[in-house]
Amino acid sequence: QVQLVESGGGLVQAGGSLRLSCAASGILFSIKIVGWYRQAPGKQRELVAIITTGGNTNYADSVKGRFTISRDNAKNTVYLQMNSLKPEDTAVYYCNTVPPPSWGQGTQVTVSS
Repeated sequence: QVQLVESGGGLVQAGGSLRLSCAASGILFSIKIVGWYRQAPGKQRELVAIITTGGNTNYADSVKGRFTISRDNAKNTVYLQMNSLKPEDTAVYYCNTVPPPSWGQGTQVTVSS
């Protein structure tokens, strides 16, 4: 069982930065991938960034060069550093693990222009 808690969201002006955190607890030894997803109103949830146990990362084209995913295994936490934020980044951001497939409750990010 994996429990995930996202934090760090908020209201920021375009061009600003936020760092999101995903704190995991429970049985974590089998986790291979942690991903950040986002869902804007009226849109399907989309993958933003992933990181593997080996440290390999991948990003959606829309956030490449602006967002950075990282992990601190000692704290069982994955981060999403978001720079140069745009209004289109506004969404609820969720973290996810596989295996097992677990989701947090999300944290709201709102970017104003």
